[in-house]
Amino acid sequence: MEPQPTAAHAIETVFRLESPRIVAGVARIVRDVGIAEELAQDALVAAMEQWPRDGVPGNPGAWLMATARHRAVDLVRRRETYARKLAEIGRDLETTAPPEEPADPEDIDDDLLRLVFTTCHPVLSPEARTALTLRLLGGLTTAEIARAFLVPEPTVAQRVVRAKRTLATRNVAFEVPYGPDREARLGSVLDVIYLIFNEGYAATAGDDLLRPGLCEDALRLARVLSALMPKEPEVHGLTALLEFQASRAAARTGPDGTPVLLKDQNRRRWNRMLIARGVRALARADATGAPGPYGLQAAIAACHAHAYTYEETDWRTIATLYGLLAARSPSPVVELNRAVAVSMADGPAEGLRLVDALAAEPALRDYHLLPSVRGDLLTRLGRTAEARAEFTRAASLTRNARERALLLGRAAGDG
Repeated sequence: MEPQPTAAHAIETVFRLESPRIVAGVARIVRDVGIAEELAQDALVAAMEQWPRDGVPGNPGAWLMATARHRAVDLVRRRETYARKLAEIGRDLETTAPPEEPADPEDIDDDLLRLVFTTCHPVLSPEARTALTLRLLGGLTTAEIARAFLVPEPTVAQRVVRAKRTLATRNVAFEVPYGPDREARLGSVLDVIYLIFNEGYAATAGDDLLRPGLCEDALRLARVLSALMPKEPEVHGLTALLEFQASRAAARTGPDGTPVLLKDQNRRRWNRMLIARGVRALARADATGAPGPYGLQAAIAACHAHAYTYEETDWRTIATLYGLLAARSPSPVVELNRAVAVSMADGPAEGLRLVDALAAEPALRDYHLLPSVRGDLLTRLGRTAEARAEFTRAASLTRNARERALLLGRAAGDG
């Protein structure tokens, strides 16, 4: 009876990690991201039927990809319009899979990147682009995307369905654009990569705080973009930000997966190689133009990276940088982070004043970090009973089991 749960666990884990690559690889064949997602799901169903019976294959990710690709080729062959398409592009019906496009000096041989640019097409609204890419590239559920956007789940579900339909009906090409089209879509692509990284860096749901696979995919894509667009400061700014953030990953959880607060992290576990890469990327951003939102966030992350102890952190500079970020890219979340920095530079009372001014913000109504920050400030002011109530409320709002346990522990006075 042992193979059944082992296979089930393998299926769930592998598909969660591999589904973005499978969808991207299949989309290159069928040229329709909605159909590609359905074929990836078909491969999952096949795995659920075969793996418990035959055992988990040696390379489960490759098995899922091969199964999905075979089904994609079969589907393409069955389409009534396939003969016409073959005539147009000069392909042979007997080919086992459509060949790669002719090589181009600027071509990026990366299906995941093609998927990002395709789902960030201007025919979609900014909200739909990000939701669809998080769904297909990040492998996130509708609920997780809703938490990332701070919007209701039905809203996200509608965006995803409509976005896939729009891409299909408008015959959007599965490609990395060149020239002006690439420039137009770059901002949306950067936003998507950032949100994918964030979901891996602080998972909005589930039993684990970190989902390293998402961080790795986002960081890899950011590095590819940096090589592709060396004169774009925000590309380098985003890359620098992700390098700095990724450098802390090993210190953010204890041996049992429990989250470790920034002030308590063992900074010797911070990855100095990634920090050095972040410094270089930030220097490239500074050398290519004025800092944008990602460049400013990278500069903030650099302040943390350069502090060998929590006490050495230059909070006043961080507060100033958050002020610049709020002016350049205003949002309630940025203001909340600025309040934290101000509290460290000017005292918790000043920080609490700024946090309380955000209490009426609709976007923060169910955002667990608002009561969490407020609880921390109240603790520093000695208002323990009020702080416990805030930590309890924060715990009720988060869907991440690790964060919930941490917040409940703080409500109980454990930290």
